[in-house]
Amino acid sequence: MDFGSTNVFDLKNINDLLVKETLEDAVVALEERGYNSINQIVGYLISGDSGYISNYKETRKKLSKLDRVDILEVLLRNYVNK
Repeated sequence: MDFGSTNVFDLKNINDLLVKETLEDAVVALEERGYNSINQIVGYLISGDSGYISNYKETRKKLSKLDRVDILEVLLRNYVNK
């Protein structure tokens, strides 16, 4: 690492990565429990009711730490960019 130059620290990229990883973990956990992960996550995002998300593997706790607007922004940005 070059300590003589200024490095740019981009929190947006870190937040996007956190959202992506959390969603990927949530999909796996919900499907392991037999749920349709897409329906459950959409229900949660629309209503804000965490009851749509299973507590299995602390999935509800992990998702509730994220702002739903941030989740939607990441999903839409990735959909549009593909």
